[in-house]
Amino acid sequence: MSFLGAWILVWLAGIDPVFSYSAFGRLVSVTPVKLVVGLLLLLFASLEFIPRFRNLSFGAQFMPLGGLLSGFFGGLSGMQGALRSAFLSRAGLTKEAFIATGVVIACLIDFSRLAIYSTALARESADFNYGLLAAAVLAAFAGAALGNNYLKKMTMPGIQRIVAAMLFVVALGLVSGLL
Repeated sequence: MSFLGAWILVWLAGIDPVFSYSAFGRLVSVTPVKLVVGLLLLLFASLEFIPRFRNLSFGAQFMPLGGLLSGFFGGLSGMQGALRSAFLSRAGLTKEAFIATGVVIACLIDFSRLAIYSTALARESADFNYGLLAAAVLAAFAGAALGNNYLKKMTMPGIQRIVAAMLFVVALGLVSGLL
């Protein structure tokens, strides 16, 4: 399903903008891929603020469905963690096994996404922004280092709220076309 989600994302990236407007002295376009990913981010971020959904979990009989949905949304938007956690939390795993299983699944989904995305990246290599990629990689490492320092001081609900708030801001930026 992650292949299908990634394929849909690449397909959406080739469609003309849904609408454009002028903001801050420049033309801003909202593409289908920005709209879909932004709306998914809004949905998943909003669910983190609703206690009923934040603590959602599913029985073992729903594990295959959880895997399918997690893979699909991972391929489409990279937002598979919340779904995966909701399904795995009731699997009777130790916390170490829960974390390890989540990491392995995330890596498998990411590898399948990269297989699909690499074809599109190869076609667009002349237009690829390597400086932006380098900044994103450096930001990821800086975030991991900072997160490691503050992890001991934070609670899991606090981390979830911060991540949801950041996702909400990014989602609004995508849906509006500003990002």
